[in-house]
Amino acid sequence: MPRRRREPRRLPPLPASRRIEAGPDGYQYEVRSIAASRATKTYRCPGCDHEIRSGTAHVVAWPVELGDGEDRRHWHTPCWTNRATRGPTRKWS
Repeated sequence: MPRRRREPRRLPPLPASRRIEAGPDGYQYEVRSIAASRATKTYRCPGCDHEIRSGTAHVVAWPVELGDGEDRRHWHTPCWTNRATRGPTRKWS
């Protein structure tokens, strides 16, 4: 009996809280919105170098090429939105 040709596997659409965005650096990023009720830890935003305190809504982003989210970063939502127009974070000595 001949084998049937399989259709290419289609990935399900991303949930509304997840999306793919093109970054100003040319990379594609998967971005996930985190609701305040699900934010249980404190993180440091790479955009402004301030803390994202627990209970604060924010976004998590990582390069699509990595796929598994191993290199994900937590950002304040405005910092992520304006990352292309921001200058480097000033480091205090």
